[in-house]
Amino acid sequence: MLGITKRFVAVIGPFLANSAVGRFAQRQGGVAAVEFALVAAPFLGLLFAILETGMVLLAGQTLQTAAVQSARQILTGQAQTNGLSAGQFQNVVCGNISSLFNCASVYVNVQTYASFGSVSMLNPVTSGDFNAGSMNYNPGGPGDIVVVQLFYQWPIIVPVPSLANLNGGKRLLVATAAFRNEPYKTGP
Repeated sequence: MLGITKRFVAVIGPFLANSAVGRFAQRQGGVAAVEFALVAAPFLGLLFAILETGMVLLAGQTLQTAAVQSARQILTGQAQTNGLSAGQFQNVVCGNISSLFNCASVYVNVQTYASFGSVSMLNPVTSGDFNAGSMNYNPGGPGDIVVVQLFYQWPIIVPVPSLANLNGGKRLLVATAAFRNEPYKTGP
């Protein structure tokens, strides 16, 4: 950009040397500030979009780790033999989750299936809205196939295209653990 300005001044300068326009065209003092102003906004937008995407990926991985750790309570039969309710199992999940999340907004779905071939994942989204009423809690018994799903609506701050998948500028994070319960003893 500076090269174009110099050529312009070299060609037009002699004709306008003594006029106010000519003196203005020869000044170079604010070129760096103007170039920075043109580049700063897209650069900062891209930087914040990268940070937002990184936070979503970190939150998703953290939620997945909490799902696997919490599912061990069901896998080993501890949740069933201790008679954990859905609310009590959610407290187990909250104990395994980091401070990135508001625990009251983590939704838990636990389903039991007859075979791995019959497993179907719950999709609680209808027309871009999250439906928390479709959650179930059925930890099954010894040898049953169980799927534990955790759902969290992550707020998107920087409007990154295709990052928000819910209405209201939120991203639904889903963590899943599928397993066959161990053959634990149900009685004394």
